[in-house]
Amino acid sequence: MSKGDSMLKTGLMIGHFEPLHLGQMRSILAASGQVKNLHIVITNHPSPHTNFDITLQDKARWLQMACADLPFIHIHTTDEIDLPVHESFETVVIEVAVTNAKLQLIINELDLPSDTVLFVAANHPLAQERCQQQLVIKVLTTPLQTEFASYDIAKDPVAHWSAIHPEARADYTKTVAIVGGESSGKTTLVHKLANYYGASFALEMGRVYVGTDLGGKEIGLQYSDYGPIALDHAEAIRQAKITATAPVTIVDTDFVTTQAFCEEYEGRTHPFVTACIEEFRADFTIMLDNNTPWIDDGLRSLGSRDARGRFEQRLLAIFHRHNIKPYLIDAPDYDARYREAVAFIDKHIYGKTL
Repeated sequence: MSKGDSMLKTGLMIGHFEPLHLGQMRSILAASGQVKNLHIVITNHPSPHTNFDITLQDKARWLQMACADLPFIHIHTTDEIDLPVHESFETVVIEVAVTNAKLQLIINELDLPSDTVLFVAANHPLAQERCQQQLVIKVLTTPLQTEFASYDIAKDPVAHWSAIHPEARADYTKTVAIVGGESSGKTTLVHKLANYYGASFALEMGRVYVGTDLGGKEIGLQYSDYGPIALDHAEAIRQAKITATAPVTIVDTDFVTTQAFCEEYEGRTHPFVTACIEEFRADFTIMLDNNTPWIDDGLRSLGSRDARGRFEQRLLAIFHRHNIKPYLIDAPDYDARYREAVAFIDKHIYGKTL
């Protein structure tokens, strides 16, 4: 349905959008309903959260994806202007000359028409009559989104996970890889943690690959298979993050483990797997000691004490080679491992202390 001729032609919104949250999206929708074309300008955050590395391009992607089916919304980025961060608007002092300079820069840069309107929240200082009379652009307001506090969400995204727009959540979930030798309880722990946190997870792609490409047995496994396994694993992690349902995403094994198996069975290091270790690092790695009973499930072959010890040392050597420091859980009891993993995630991702 096309927009009516009686509508204003062009609207403008400016913000940090870090993270993009549902309140901001509702304001965007309210503004876009009043104009034929809405231009959104994304700026750098002056004090970004230290736990998350967010770029202008990340934020542009979130909004582009969120508005992909709304062709009247246009996304732009700028690193030429900065906007302050306010815990509340009550004590904000507007410098009209500075504000006008910023607005004029954007208007000129985007070649916006002279009748463009600026959208701000109803309680924004720029919405005050005394400010509007001095600005180079007309101001319209969007309804307050009282259940979404942008300052609080930006300060603690984990605590406000449900408010973050789904398109932004991949950049606000932290990956935790569970690694270890064969029969160390990795996969069971992955499913326990995923259920505990309601989290998305990525399966061990080596095991999946054996089923899909090798007929269910490792007898045909060879050096050329490790590249596709690593590629599948990278895609599985990407998909788990894109569909993240919690601030933590659990990963069954990692690229270091894939490399360790390649070195164990093929006697050489795979360069593509090396690149994956460097490029797709987990945020945290939990390593399980090989001191649990070994169970033969038909795919495992490193069951002797010497073989398990050798493989564990190989893993540690590759971690050291890539300057990765895993958190070691050496409790032989499965439930104790689970409880220690929960305590680790609670502390390092959720910020909980005992």
